[in-house]
Amino acid sequence: MPPTGADQDRPTALIVGASRGLGHAMAAELLDRGWSVIGTVRDTTTRTPLHDLANRSGGRVSVEHLDINEPDHLAPLHEHLTHRQLDLLFVNAGTTNNEQTPIGAVPTSDFAHVMITNALSPMRVIEALEDLVSPAGLIGAMSSGQGSITNNTTGGREVYRGSKAALNMFMRSFATRQSETQRTFALLAPGWIRTALGGPDAPFTVEESVPLLVDVLLSKLGIPGLAYLDRSGQTVPW
Repeated sequence: MPPTGADQDRPTALIVGASRGLGHAMAAELLDRGWSVIGTVRDTTTRTPLHDLANRSGGRVSVEHLDINEPDHLAPLHEHLTHRQLDLLFVNAGTTNNEQTPIGAVPTSDFAHVMITNALSPMRVIEALEDLVSPAGLIGAMSSGQGSITNNTTGGREVYRGSKAALNMFMRSFATRQSETQRTFALLAPGWIRTALGGPDAPFTVEESVPLLVDVLLSKLGIPGLAYLDRSGQTVPW
């Protein structure tokens, strides 16, 4: 149902991939800052922290189903959200393979899975849902500092690096096609964070990282064009 009453005046964010980890924490942070939030989960059979957040939100958080690697899920989601105007669309998606495998030894199936999940699928989501975003809204995706070609001085994680570099390139092409609009486009490089993907040895916690990431996103609202930014709002070299 369309929002009513005071909720009509709240900015609305769609966080794709919000069941747990960074996506869930971003949804919670935006809720705390007065936003309404739509979050997506991949699995409809498992209860997630996002469901718990929705239950505590007084109707300001809703849960939708989307597996970003299933293109057939996009049209039903779009139809279900047609009545909503989004101020922020952010795709939080990521996977990796065996990090130490050199690129020439990576199985084709592993390569395809990482590239589809990290690069192709986020852009499919953005292309499919961008018309729901306000003409002055923000469209963004979770990239990585490891997607920077300039900053790759150590090697390693080669498929993951390549997938995030590809995402950066695709997002740049998408933003260029919309260069006459007033929209903001953002790629975030959050740093090495202790999540299921980042692992237990990462130096940063979700709790300390997400407020910084949300600060960066909200600081860019209303500034047209594409930015590739780290957790401090500094530009990351392509």
